[in-house]
Amino acid sequence: MEKRYEEHAYVLDLLHGRPGTRPYRTGTLIQIVGKDYFTLLEAIVKEGVTLKPHDQVNVGKDFRDEITYIIGRIGYEDLTSTAKMELVTAVEKIVFIHESKFIKFFNTAQAITPRMHSLELIPGIGKKYMWQILDEREKSFFKSFEDLQQRVNISNPSKLVTKRILKELTGNSKYRLFTRST
Repeated sequence: MEKRYEEHAYVLDLLHGRPGTRPYRTGTLIQIVGKDYFTLLEAIVKEGVTLKPHDQVNVGKDFRDEITYIIGRIGYEDLTSTAKMELVTAVEKIVFIHESKFIKFFNTAQAITPRMHSLELIPGIGKKYMWQILDEREKSFFKSFEDLQQRVNISNPSKLVTKRILKELTGNSKYRLFTRST
């Protein structure tokens, strides 16, 4: 399987050293969430760079303006309480920006098992809404969250997708639809 790396991420929290960890180098430690695979990472900020929560940073292998280096992946439980709070807003922002990616999911989602469809893993979508989505997308693919909401009458699909992503990030899900496994 090819390795998938994040190119961009959003800052969740800035720390000036964390108790119980060995110091890596000088610089501010940040916790970030990747924009493509929702990977949770820790990184060191370059000297002289000032960041704040929700700033977008380049974390790709070739192009890093704000980051000296990536320390590594972390789990949800490793996030600070501030980072956990900021994660909700960051995920909502990513879902909004990448609406077409998530609409594609609604247009192409398949069954996981003979008794469970991947659409049912989205909070608020049970059998009734799943069948409505499948029937409507057979007529024509959904074009936006608004189109999905109007045709199927589910409230705020972007919020439902956000809830699903947060559930996957917290480790409370057997299946992963949108996040990378740790």
